Amino acid sequence: MARGGWVYIVTNRPRGVLYTGVTADLAARILQHREGKGSAFCRRYNLTRLVFAEWADEIESAIAREKAIKEWKRDWKIKLIEDANPNWDDLFDRING
Repeated sequence: MARGGWVYIVTNRPRGVLYTGVTADLAARILQHREGKGSAFCRRYNLTRLVFAEWADEIESAIAREKAIKEWKRDWKIKLIEDANPNWDDLFDRING
């Protein structure tokens, strides 16, 4: 049975430093970032605000999407975020609710 996954983007402030990741358990992964147990890059820049999340039915699709987004220009990533979340709200409570 295939398992899905999330592609997500975290930041430290609107239009701040961006980190794109992929995970099967979004709530747990964001908690790791908030507790300083995520990537060293996220710890260094205090990237704890979840501003974008996209579900894929298969983890392989999520991984491919993450890789594609990581290759994008910064402006494209900002447009992706602002199309879905124009105020750069922290989406963690919505997914963890």
